[in-house]
Amino acid sequence: MPVRLEDVLRHSTVAAADPVVRAAANVVPQTQLRWIHSSEVMDIASLLGGGELLLTGGQALASASDERRTDYIRELAERGVAALAVETGSVLPSIPSSMIAAAEEAGLPLIELRKVVPFVGVMEAINSQLVSESAAHLQQADQASHAMAVELAHGGSLDRILAVLAGATGSEVVLTSTAGVTLASAESNVPLDDSEPAPSGEDAGDYLTPIHVEVPVRGIPSARLTLNVRGEADVNLARIAANRSVDILALALLQRMPPGLKEMAGAALIRAIDSGKQNWRLQELAPAAGIPVTAQVVAVVVRSPASKQLRKDVQHLLDPGGQHGASYADNAELLALGVLRSGNVQDERQKIVDGLQSLEVPEGTVSAVGPVASGISSAPWSLAEARLTLELAADVVRSSSAATAPGQVLDAQAYAVERLAVQAMEEAPRRDFVNQQLGAVLEHDALRHSQLLETLRVWLDSGCNTAQAARELHVERQSMHQRLQRIFSLCGGDPRGTGRLAALHLATRLAALQPK
Repeated sequence: MPVRLEDVLRHSTVAAADPVVRAAANVVPQTQLRWIHSSEVMDIASLLGGGELLLTGGQALASASDERRTDYIRELAERGVAALAVETGSVLPSIPSSMIAAAEEAGLPLIELRKVVPFVGVMEAINSQLVSESAAHLQQADQASHAMAVELAHGGSLDRILAVLAGATGSEVVLTSTAGVTLASAESNVPLDDSEPAPSGEDAGDYLTPIHVEVPVRGIPSARLTLNVRGEADVNLARIAANRSVDILALALLQRMPPGLKEMAGAALIRAIDSGKQNWRLQELAPAAGIPVTAQVVAVVVRSPASKQLRKDVQHLLDPGGQHGASYADNAELLALGVLRSGNVQDERQKIVDGLQSLEVPEGTVSAVGPVASGISSAPWSLAEARLTLELAADVVRSSSAATAPGQVLDAQAYAVERLAVQAMEEAPRRDFVNQQLGAVLEHDALRHSQLLETLRVWLDSGCNTAQAARELHVERQSMHQRLQRIFSLCGGDPRGTGRLAALHLATRLAALQPK
């Protein structure tokens, strides 16, 4: 029988602490424990495996900021910790309300221990029961793993292999690729305990406890195994069995989808670039993805409600021959890396910009192409600059009240000035510079509701081509000349042929970044 949290709270060693559940009380009856651990370290989440009741004396919490306390709660919940018990007293008189709210939101049972008890005694008493249970779990998990191996050896499909795991754990089991595509699934045929009928309606979601395990193939994250543990099924058995099944599933993936290994490596490379992993990891993954570590590369970011559906088209655009390139998509964003192979990398990069512009994309899609990066080690920089370009473009739209064009493709090179400014200058000096150069123009626009600043920006961006600027602004050439004369009078004369031209151009670009 699983050891449950509500039973532990009634155990004599814990009851002596006068425990009170402060958050997520509705979760307590269903919560199963794998281990009891105590720690005053607030960065403990990454060292836990899930299913623990964590005991803490509250000393670190008492001196921590409110933000760090709530982060602590969220980190534990994301790690799958079963519950957190905090001892209150002279050091920490009560559990902060922010922690209680965060725990309630995350569904993490938060327990106040109102009296001091020796944590060692609690752990010795309860963990001895858990050790016996764990030994039985290991034996059952090994049996399930062996049955999965037999199924694999007899040529069973991924669905049939997962069915073995589902039956052994009483779970719904799903195996998905790194791109989120379902590779296989199975459901348990084990009937639920009649003594506690399955809830329905809004309560049905609480009846499944999810367990997630990454499945690497040859060291490359290639799939995710998810077990939705049903009702009264043993969560700890499911967790152990899931981890024991990883090697079998990796072998099954390798046998059935060998051509996809390069794609898996590419997705892992993109995720490593995005997360800022160490350079050695990029150097390791790039060759597996078919990308030379010294190649000239460019990062692409696509934000779209259909990012996963666009992945194939973008990948083909970046890599027509299917030999180089990498991509990864989640629900909101598609990240891709293209290898520039021709002698003129800027021409090759421009083809990518033009190609993205020609794609048919749904409304709400916007893309950005980063600058050329020399070598895979610089790929994170290209990706960061592409993302920055998206943010800067959003600022410009908000500032000018202009609409974003459907399927707009933004070129990070066109935002080089803005990228440099926001990275090298504080907001106050930027604002002062704009006011020094364009103060009279800004005041005129504010008082007269005119558009002299936009007129000046378009004119300067066109290379001071008055006819072209008039066409872009949809005004007559005579009206354009009149606007320019008004601007020149406010700015101290015609800037052409003077050093003021560059300063005015920079100021118009920076002005678009200022909030209205």
